[in-house]
Amino acid sequence: MSFGRSEHDKPPVEPVTLKILVAGGFGVGKTTLVGAVSEIRPLRTEELLTEAGRPVDDTSGVEGKHTTTVAMDFGRITLREDLVLYLFGTPGQERFWFMWDELSEGALGAVVLADTRRLEDCFAAIDYFERRSIPFLVGVNCFEGAGRYPAQDIRQALDLDDDVPLVLCDARDRRSVKEVLIGVVQHAMAYGAGHRRTVTT
Repeated sequence: MSFGRSEHDKPPVEPVTLKILVAGGFGVGKTTLVGAVSEIRPLRTEELLTEAGRPVDDTSGVEGKHTTTVAMDFGRITLREDLVLYLFGTPGQERFWFMWDELSEGALGAVVLADTRRLEDCFAAIDYFERRSIPFLVGVNCFEGAGRYPAQDIRQALDLDDDVPLVLCDARDRRSVKEVLIGVVQHAMAYGAGHRRTVTT
């Protein structure tokens, strides 16, 4: 009788953990995206919208929204046995942007969610990640009733560089969100490899 480890027993895999930001304008679906895919109960820091906030929180196009993220959303998804993503949803309103620097510390990459009804609301997030050389992917959240446009037209409207991925998605659908997250990890890995080659040549 052998009490040792059999040749079929594999040692437990210590997963690599990666930090991904989910950014974009107010009411674009960041909290929904994190909640749709998280395998743990998401941490949410939402507060009710108030009359006092109406002058600064533009709800046109998202009139049904009654809460807003005031700090961050947090969730987790295991993509593979050896790969876990920690998701941090950033607050969308300008008055909370001071938190972005802290949230982006150590991030592998980011998803910038866009709404074709309020496309200009994601410009600030795109500018932020471009200035800090943080690789990002743009996910166009396909809201019901929103206009459908070719991806190339949206890319031109956002003035995206050719190497920035843009995908259509549904922030409510786990499979759709998972594809977005896989896309941003792949893009960030390729981006990092490209920068390492540039440094060594």
